[in-house]
Amino acid sequence: MQTIEGKVWNFGKDIDTDLIIAARYLNTSVPEELAKHVMEDADPTFVKSMTPGDIIVADDNFGCGSSREHAPIALKAAGVAAVIAPTFARIFYRNAFNMGLPIFELPESREIKKGDVVTINMDEGTITNKTNGKVYKFTPIPPFMQELIDAGGLMNFAANEVAKGEK
Repeated sequence: MQTIEGKVWNFGKDIDTDLIIAARYLNTSVPEELAKHVMEDADPTFVKSMTPGDIIVADDNFGCGSSREHAPIALKAAGVAAVIAPTFARIFYRNAFNMGLPIFELPESREIKKGDVVTINMDEGTITNKTNGKVYKFTPIPPFMQELIDAGGLMNFAANEVAKGEK
């Protein structure tokens, strides 16, 4: 059973990629450097206050804006275990899976509050708010996209596939 458990950080509607990682930091592609500034313009205390394994819960249209892959890379490098939102921008959705960042569409995400602890059961398609006991159902991630997450992203998945073929 694949599960993710973490403390929640809330963000609002239309969190664009520039709020996730500001353009002024895109002069590097080093994930650890990007991680130092993740969500800085949305919440200046986020990086210093979060703990690796924490989960972002947002409102509609998370990851809108430019198509930069830096956004999911920065979130993952900072230790964000997953993102939950009612909807994601299409390009962010794909980039997140390509970078190995698990994201989950949950219409009721607005009910989950900052500081709550949630457990995501990827096999069952459930999110349990351990703070209040409420259980939410989401559509499980398709098997191929789960393979991308398990591998740590598309590049790792492809490298593993090539390695299998060389045996």
